[in-house]
Amino acid sequence: MQPPILTDNKWIEEFTEALNLQKPLSSWKQYNMAFETAQKNMISDFQTLEAPKQLPQLTLHDYQYDAARKAINEMNGRAILADEVGLGKTIEAGLILKEYMIRGLVKKVLILAPASLVTQWCAELNSKFYIPAVEQRKKPQWETVDIMVTSIDTAKRGNHAEIIKNIDYDMVIIDEAHKLKNKKTRNYQFVREVKKKFCLLLTATPVQNKLSELFHLISLLKPGYLGDEEAFNDYFQRGEHYGELQELIQKVMIRNRRDETDMDWPKRIVQTVPVRFSSDYHTVYEQICRLKQKMKEEYHSPQSGFLVLTLQREFCSSREAVFMTLKNAVEKREMPSEQMNQEFLNMMTSLNHLPSHPKADKVLELINSWEKDEKVVIFTEYRATQLYLQWFLGQHGIRSVPFRGGFKRSKKDWMRQLFQNQAQVLIATEAGGEGINLQFCHRIINYDLPWNPMRIEQRIGRLHRLGQEKDVNIYHLAVENTIEDHILKLLYKKIGLFEGVIGELDHILEKFGSNHIQSHLSSIFSQSESEGEMRIKLDHLSSIVLEEEKEEATHATN
Repeated sequence: MQPPILTDNKWIEEFTEALNLQKPLSSWKQYNMAFETAQKNMISDFQTLEAPKQLPQLTLHDYQYDAARKAINEMNGRAILADEVGLGKTIEAGLILKEYMIRGLVKKVLILAPASLVTQWCAELNSKFYIPAVEQRKKPQWETVDIMVTSIDTAKRGNHAEIIKNIDYDMVIIDEAHKLKNKKTRNYQFVREVKKKFCLLLTATPVQNKLSELFHLISLLKPGYLGDEEAFNDYFQRGEHYGELQELIQKVMIRNRRDETDMDWPKRIVQTVPVRFSSDYHTVYEQICRLKQKMKEEYHSPQSGFLVLTLQREFCSSREAVFMTLKNAVEKREMPSEQMNQEFLNMMTSLNHLPSHPKADKVLELINSWEKDEKVVIFTEYRATQLYLQWFLGQHGIRSVPFRGGFKRSKKDWMRQLFQNQAQVLIATEAGGEGINLQFCHRIINYDLPWNPMRIEQRIGRLHRLGQEKDVNIYHLAVENTIEDHILKLLYKKIGLFEGVIGELDHILEKFGSNHIQSHLSSIFSQSESEGEMRIKLDHLSSIVLEEEKEEATHATN
């Protein structure tokens, strides 16, 4: 119920009387009130922040205050906020925005966030910072609304983009900014053309695969700061000037880590759950493995190895995932020979006779071992697996909801609400690794292991973040004696990914430069002639990573 609005017209009567009778227009009391108001609005020290004084209800952590102060005083409002997932980058951005508004330096603002986070951004800015942010609707008023929150997919559309590019924005804030890593995309080009005085880029993974990704992000903030791309690559990619690069990056990027915050964070309890194929499943898996040699002999093309690699990974996930790939290949006549086409058809027949997938059985076993109705998030790489798991769990009386990238903003919000209030399980594809906060849940199953290690941290960060009150239990599923087992034992465990969950992985990826870890893995698995060769190559890759870390540790000690 809206409270009644009371009006006081007494001042109008007094003001009219003063004009008619030529009385004084003010009093000593009014003067003191005006003086006190002016004093409170006056900013005497630009090194400290005024916003926290006007937001007494907002709980700020020291690292968030320091990040906002540094972004304003040292980086002149152009910064990458790169805290680890769950540390509250949105709070830092809101604090910076509020501070600039108080100082009278910012009025017109554009906030670009993932579609699933637009509503949340508006709610937080309005409720926590009293900033009148408006959510973009079907007919957004770009020119008249001072603080607009929208998705980049909406903003970059032709009819909207032309209007936006003609507006002089005081500040542009971009959430999940790592999606701008490719300078050739429309998203990158659009953001580069938007006129902005101040700019904040929010991302927990500023470097995902290539050091050049960080170059492109920084170029959006400060064009030319790192020179031109060719010179940057020549000078820094070999790793000889790593310390110099770190010094440059620290002047535009703020990155807080959990172990540096002195906060009492809930623990991460990590458990690797082995899964075994039955003899039926193992037979089909070996059939898929033999395809690589057959296709190589028939086509004399290394590309055949990548197709088999995909089939191996999909078969470790679900029958449905690999079936869809085989079905598409047959229907599109991607196989030049009738013999190979028949091989695919035979394999599809074999899949039809397999029982439930061992991984799905293991998920059911885990859920039944917990307290009744205890919530869990399951991450899979494949949409076909998502649909299968939803059906499979439903057959055993477990309610679940899907979450994937193709959903509109309203549907994503609805799925999250259904999960929180009604369903026991949320089954998410990789889109669920970003843009959804699930602090009310403390169990997560990595049903499929991603090959980009940073994506594991993004997944876990949906649960292990500010507001989480319980220890987070993380379960990594991997089928023994398969491609998943190789990744788990010979790479991830050796670099300690699951022990510290993420640790200094961003440093590892930076040191690798343009040597894309995913490309390394794909090459190893698709081109190795034997199991032994595959193991040797994986062991060599993990040794390189460990050696890089030792060198970095020695350098830091000295």
